[in-house]
Amino acid sequence: MKRDAAMTERLRGVISKLESQTRNGELHWEKQAGSAHRYAQVKNNLVILGPAAPLDSDVPRYLFITPFDSPDHIEVNSDDDELGPAVLSLAKVVEEACQNKPAVDPFAVTEQLLERLESM
Repeated sequence: MKRDAAMTERLRGVISKLESQTRNGELHWEKQAGSAHRYAQVKNNLVILGPAAPLDSDVPRYLFITPFDSPDHIEVNSDDDELGPAVLSLAKVVEEACQNKPAVDPFAVTEQLLERLESM
């Protein structure tokens, strides 16, 4: 699907903001155990960046953003002529931010989850 210039610039701004927030420590990414991507939550949106391949490989990267309360989504691939470099730049910053973080299981059964379910 072809984007107009204004849409491309708005998407570039979103990617740039994600990168800036990651650099500043405002946005915290997680490595999901057993998965090939990183994820973060931003203003009721799930942001996924993947795969977790070495940055110097030829493996394309993708940025996927979807609201928690809607099936709408945005996906931008590193092969995109206009936004691909921005996705790769974001991937580099996220990998640097996540390099020493242990993988987590966002679907693990926790004490807090059980308490919430029991109080339904």
